[in-house]
Amino acid sequence: MEYRNIPDIYFDSSYPKLYEKMENGKACTIYVSNEHGTVISHVLLRKIVISTEKQYYDLVTPYGYGGPIITSLKGDREKLIQSFFDEMTRFTKENKIVSEFVRFHPIIGNGIDFKDIYNSQFDRKTVGTNVRDYELEEEFSKSARKYIKRAIRAGITYEIIINPQEVNEFKEVYYSTMDRDQADCYYYFDDEYFEQCIQRLGEHVLYVKVYLENKVIAAGFYFVYGDIIECHLSGSLSEYLHLSPAYITKIATAKWAKEHGIHFIHYGGGTTRDQENSLYKFKKKFGKNTEFDFYIGKKIWNKKAYAELCRIKGIDSEVEYFPAYRQTKK
Repeated sequence: MEYRNIPDIYFDSSYPKLYEKMENGKACTIYVSNEHGTVISHVLLRKIVISTEKQYYDLVTPYGYGGPIITSLKGDREKLIQSFFDEMTRFTKENKIVSEFVRFHPIIGNGIDFKDIYNSQFDRKTVGTNVRDYELEEEFSKSARKYIKRAIRAGITYEIIINPQEVNEFKEVYYSTMDRDQADCYYYFDDEYFEQCIQRLGEHVLYVKVYLENKVIAAGFYFVYGDIIECHLSGSLSEYLHLSPAYITKIATAKWAKEHGIHFIHYGGGTTRDQENSLYKFKKKFGKNTEFDFYIGKKIWNKKAYAELCRIKGIDSEVEYFPAYRQTKK
């Protein structure tokens, strides 16, 4: 069995570097290749800012999804996974790493391969549009199709740009949306972030602009890689929400994907695990038949240090939040 080499943007070596500043970490790649195959894992190594006799670090998946992935399998699968575990054991000891939090890729399903190492746990459903196996009318709900027709009648149009040179109009729309949603400051990506996206991954950036007359009223900033489009960031101006411009963003992307041989457009999940969550239900309007299982992984590589850090912070090491010592006490 051969695994696809690099199946999505999250496994590209340039991707983790986008988040070094946001996570106050350093992008690292763990690479294992032998007679049984190849495994890669892109992580961010973060300094743990808690006063102890030793300086400790932890690992986290860069923004979005990722985790270790088998990129080729030539021999014994279990022996290859054991080789990865052995390399991770060595790497974590050498770098004084206490724990690792992994967000596995819902479409690729790599959480299953590494379930014994990371105690992979189902977290929630994510949603996508299956462009290859369904007609858009089958994936888009009746209400979504109605809103799209209404928006078109109102004169809304769109433009799609691959490898844009600037995204100033997108930033205006996106920041407006974050303000409206009272989003955490973590999601206010700065100018440097967008510049780095274009510089490092520009050929994979899909920029969707939705217009009313000559004004951009909604926009999407997506990554296209192989046969997957990841819906990275999007937004709409508040004063035009009654025209449902976000629906045009979705249909524009889906039509482009259909024309270019894409298999999945991936929207992610809701803000909670509840399938009655409003964001999840909105995304399901564009993926009636398509959803994926999102798994997370939690690994304590140094149990003694983990317990010590939790004790210093006054946090119960058994809390659901992981790693517990990074939880802010209320």
